[in-house]
Amino acid sequence: MLPEGKRFDVVSESERLIVRPLQQNDYKNWLHEFNSRFPSRHRHDPGRIDMSECTEEWFLDLVDQHQKKAVSDIAHVFGVFHKSDGTHLGMVDFSTLARMHFQWARIGYTIHNQHWGNGYGKEAVQEALKIAYDDLDFHRIEAHIAVDNDVSFHLAESVGMKYECTRKGFILEDDGWTDHLVYYMNSHSRPTI
Repeated sequence: MLPEGKRFDVVSESERLIVRPLQQNDYKNWLHEFNSRFPSRHRHDPGRIDMSECTEEWFLDLVDQHQKKAVSDIAHVFGVFHKSDGTHLGMVDFSTLARMHFQWARIGYTIHNQHWGNGYGKEAVQEALKIAYDDLDFHRIEAHIAVDNDVSFHLAESVGMKYECTRKGFILEDDGWTDHLVYYMNSHSRPTI
């Protein structure tokens, strides 16, 4: 468990969404939305996932692990929730790549596929980027995107991230090293949202 008083509770709200760390009482909502996923629509969509091992005890440990990683500045994981009814829509996370003279992180994002087509991904990433710059003090955010993941790089572009390069043999996936597009945004070049 975390030391008493050590919690990471940064929250950002848009017109429709709340972006915040998972809490222990999110379990039923979180599980329901994972179990409500549609079958996979393309290779970058995991679709339905076997959640049988995700007991409430497992989830409470997950929440605790997220808190420990945030307090240690290893990673910052946020749930995305609809403001009107609290529905868990997906996740956004930042992995700290370097601090000191870099203040550099990688962003990851996912919206449950039953909620696609509503603009939640863009809205969630915009709110999460506010947290990254204003609360976490990152200067540079990168998205590492598989070269054939059109939806992801269009989302990155829609929030103002810029294509920088293609890194060859960059990430180990499916038993092989794969190329990834690198999109980035620096704090001084972020759009006013």
